[in-house]
Amino acid sequence: MEDRKPLIGHLAALSTITLWGTTYVATKFLLEDFSPVDILIFRFVIGYIVLWMVHPHVFPMRQRKEEILIAGAGLCGVTLYFLFENTALTYTMASNVGVIVSIAPLFTAILAYFFLGGKKLTVQFLLGFVVAMTGIFLIGYNGSFILKLNPLGDILAVLAAGVFAIYSIIMRKISKFNINTLAVTRRMFFYGLLFMLPTLLWMDFSADLSRLADMTNLFSMLFLGVGASAICYATWNWAVGVIGPVKTTIYIYLVPVVTIIGAALFLGERFTWVSAVGAGLTLAGLYLSGWKRKVKVQEQQG
Repeated sequence: MEDRKPLIGHLAALSTITLWGTTYVATKFLLEDFSPVDILIFRFVIGYIVLWMVHPHVFPMRQRKEEILIAGAGLCGVTLYFLFENTALTYTMASNVGVIVSIAPLFTAILAYFFLGGKKLTVQFLLGFVVAMTGIFLIGYNGSFILKLNPLGDILAVLAAGVFAIYSIIMRKISKFNINTLAVTRRMFFYGLLFMLPTLLWMDFSADLSRLADMTNLFSMLFLGVGASAICYATWNWAVGVIGPVKTTIYIYLVPVVTIIGAALFLGERFTWVSAVGAGLTLAGLYLSGWKRKVKVQEQQG
């Protein structure tokens, strides 16, 4: 069984990314009847309940630093990230958001260099970033080079990528505390929901459950709450522990591919040759940046 763990780890990471890549499609469906904050609250309440059912154990706070970091992870990884992402979907296409948010690994690498003592960014890494940004521009306009689109949605997507990078740095520190992954994820969900409560004072939140009588809404919400939240956070963290953070993070590069295909199939969004080239450049740029760092690790180990 131990010999098969790496393979299972890769499959877990791939399965997680496949689900995460289609969350944009499910969210786009829900935005017909739910506001972004409605989706966020319902999604993580469901995820929190599921995690309680699976792991109904409470871990005590051992150090204040641990609790502060977990709270910070909830703020960045739940409240701000999904608020930016869901709101972006109201202004721009699902494929745009999927591609732009996929630059999060680049932001993470930059923050890791300054806050975690990571390796200095190489010329090849920066070249990869430029290639990826070129692809993002092509995807953003999806074949239309007349600058008529409101950039607000794309800016919000970039902010989502930025706060996810901060969340990644925080989670790397939390992983050193040796606390059960499900317990940490549940506590993080709790803080994410807690930080979301003040926004309900000025955002249009409705707790009306009758909207879930629509089977499309019900399936989409359960998909986000059970699959993309409770299950995916657990499988992703487990994969990191089995095959390492570098190999796991590379799978994030598949998100825009999954998103664009899903948006074309289920939302009727255009899939042009320009968007295909843009997606290819984005994936190539992201891989180029990550490949150099992985090679450096292998050289040092050798």
